[in-house]
Amino acid sequence: MASIIKLSRGLDINLAGKAQKYKSTVKAGTVFALAPECFEGVKPKAVVREGDRVKAGDALFINKDFPEVKFASPVSGTVSLVERGDRRKLLSIRVEADARQEFADFGIKDVNGLDGGQVKAALLEAGLFGYINQLPYAVSTNPQTSPKAIFVSALRDMPLAGDFEYELKGQEKDFQTGLTALSKVAKTYLGIGKGQDISAKDVEVVTFAGKCPAGNVGVQVNHIDPVNKGETVWTVEPTAVIFFGRLFNTGKVNLTRTVAFAGPEVKNPCYADMLVGQEIESLVEGAYDTDHNVRIIMGNPLTGTPIAPKEEGLTSHTRFLGAHTSEITIIPEGNDTDELAGWIMPRLSQFSVSRSYFSWLFGKKKEYSLDARIKGGERHMIMSGEYDSVLPMDIYGEYLIKAIIAGDIDKQEQLGIYEVSPEDFALAEFVDSSKLELQRIVREGLDILRKENS
Repeated sequence: MASIIKLSRGLDINLAGKAQKYKSTVKAGTVFALAPECFEGVKPKAVVREGDRVKAGDALFINKDFPEVKFASPVSGTVSLVERGDRRKLLSIRVEADARQEFADFGIKDVNGLDGGQVKAALLEAGLFGYINQLPYAVSTNPQTSPKAIFVSALRDMPLAGDFEYELKGQEKDFQTGLTALSKVAKTYLGIGKGQDISAKDVEVVTFAGKCPAGNVGVQVNHIDPVNKGETVWTVEPTAVIFFGRLFNTGKVNLTRTVAFAGPEVKNPCYADMLVGQEIESLVEGAYDTDHNVRIIMGNPLTGTPIAPKEEGLTSHTRFLGAHTSEITIIPEGNDTDELAGWIMPRLSQFSVSRSYFSWLFGKKKEYSLDARIKGGERHMIMSGEYDSVLPMDIYGEYLIKAIIAGDIDKQEQLGIYEVSPEDFALAEFVDSSKLELQRIVREGLDILRKENS
């Protein structure tokens, strides 16, 4: 029987436009792009040139610091563009897909007969190892790390996040194979939510009962096996586990994932099967009203990345499905909104953590259509316990943020920076009356700490 961990702190934000459990057919793409920025901490080096032919599974770029870590092409075709930015930074590699796909053959493998080293070698050869992240630092890991444990969270509870239980249907075999493979490397934990019907062998299943962000893998690590200085754990997104399972079961790299298309601006919220790197225009075109400004987000509204508007160029690498993206959401921008009497109105349709608006009278089931406005300016941090109320981890969030801003590395280590990732502070950023960009601050702090310890 799975163990249960109950969390008392957190916040559920009930947004309108949740994806309905049916799949929409998306037009097959012709151009695909793999962006190194999807793999945090990787220094990319292109290993293909424009005009080269590749198969699905062939390497497009590698990690310059660890050349054995390759990143596989999602499709076969011709490399049409090696996109670079300032100082020749590699932004993406684009492949014009063949009408008939060819796959590199890595051979079917029985994971039950493999050891941890062979699992690593197989993932490295196929260009999938980079989909494994690590704590500390919340970056893509490298093969020289030896994790004390591996964590997979199948609970997605961010606003408008996709339902992994729905995504898993028909792919249970691949998911189990991926979990078994990871268990050969180190003890593996699978975190699920209360009420989720997900079973697995060869791993320890832990049920989390509580509000968002109970599904954050960092929160789960904190409650199961916290990371101390000098220790490393691997964290794997559940869809990546399916990628791994497909590799061992078929011998091929198949980066198809089920994406939730959601948000209050989406006419028909649904799910769609898409390949990593596929143009999202085929999904979002005509799916929302254009009579007012909207924000298209790669990911959920709290942790996702805004996508460049169409008029700024479809060639932008941000308009291709990210390697770790489980949802595409559309919310009102809010910059063209006129409100009578502004903040003085009772606002029955606006969400508030406190009871500043009368909307709390409608209960927790009311759905909200929140826009992207900050509604205020950045100001000095108020030590009010706001962060702690939505951060179910055994750390002092406000003091940690202050230590990062001050650049006090010793204090950061004492306050638990090795245990956190930027997404753990997404809700704290949402409720923060000081309007600080907490996720950016944490990311910068982790990058500086990683550089100091390298």
